[in-house]
Amino acid sequence: MKQYMKNYKMLIFFTVLSLQNLAANFVHPVTPTLIQALHLPDYMFGLMFACMSGTNFLVSPFWGKLADYFDSKVLISIGCIGYGVGQFLFWQSHDPWIILFARCFSGFFVAGVGVCSLTYLVNQSTKEEKGAMLTYYATVQTVTASFGYLIGGLLGEISVGAAFGSQVVCLMLAGVGFYFLLCKDQKERSAFSGREVLKDANPFSAFLQGKKFMTISFAILFGAVLFSVLASTAYDQCFNYYVKDQFGFTSAYNGIIKAAIGFISLIANMTLCMYIIKKTDVAKSAAKILLVGTLLMIAVVSTRNLSIFVVLTVIYLAVNSISVPVLQSLVTDRAEQKTSNLVMGFYNAIKNLGGVLGALLAGFIYEIGPKLPFFFGAFCFGISFIFAAAYIKKK
Repeated sequence: MKQYMKNYKMLIFFTVLSLQNLAANFVHPVTPTLIQALHLPDYMFGLMFACMSGTNFLVSPFWGKLADYFDSKVLISIGCIGYGVGQFLFWQSHDPWIILFARCFSGFFVAGVGVCSLTYLVNQSTKEEKGAMLTYYATVQTVTASFGYLIGGLLGEISVGAAFGSQVVCLMLAGVGFYFLLCKDQKERSAFSGREVLKDANPFSAFLQGKKFMTISFAILFGAVLFSVLASTAYDQCFNYYVKDQFGFTSAYNGIIKAAIGFISLIANMTLCMYIIKKTDVAKSAAKILLVGTLLMIAVVSTRNLSIFVVLTVIYLAVNSISVPVLQSLVTDRAEQKTSNLVMGFYNAIKNLGGVLGALLAGFIYEIGPKLPFFFGAFCFGISFIFAAAYIKKK
């Protein structure tokens, strides 16, 4: 009976999380339409993402520290509702500076959702359950993100306001659901200390802690991670805007393509990726994946046929989705037990940094030429492959 109740509570958590993650992806397919409707510069698609993800990176340690003092279900609820307020402000804004402020505002609160939902999951799980629960978490995020893109694209066919309005309402409902439907997480807490929160909430501490474990091999490996994230972020952020700007795709097409990519990526991760990690030399496989990704990117920028462009993009993004867990597996396998937390903190910091820089660079070089972000992505993927090959030689 006790196990049944626990499973029921986790089912509620994943159900509300699904609603939140669906809503979080409603406006991605309509953002290019909004940028053009407001006559904003082309680089805004990259700058807006960089503002949100940059703020997310800066405040994630702050939310993680707050979870030491407050129930994580309360923090998830606050983050979800604050995210909804930020998206409402984004929806109603017409001035570029107010839009960028709204993206930073959303980034502040969405960091709370991401950090504290994982904290809740870990606190509610036994040591034996954590691996399975984290796998469920990643799977739910992948599937609901794909459905969210699809629903948002279809809502965008009605109007941009339909996508934004639905997102705000669903985020608010999810925030209420997190607060009232989840049970308190199982963790003892100390008295709140504002000084401790500020001292330990330094987002750059992960980089500073790198000196405790960094070796030449680790530096090469993190170089591969950084350039692969630069490549994938530049490509992903540019693709939505590119197909709208250059080919006149509506939000429905954007949603359908992204949903298809999500499902293909999920299947690839559950089959091919698991085989690579369990049955092959992961370092050599990572290098081959990065090389294939580089060649696919070069093929994408070389074609002028729309159908071939879309097909190659779907294949490339599926390959890229495999490269992420494979590189992560390389990092975790190399980390020693006593420094594993520091290594993973550095890994996440590198990923966040690559996401911010990739989005910014993609947005600004798009102003020079629409295909330049794709060339930039191919170049970065090629550099990542060189790092991976150097890592194999060094190892």
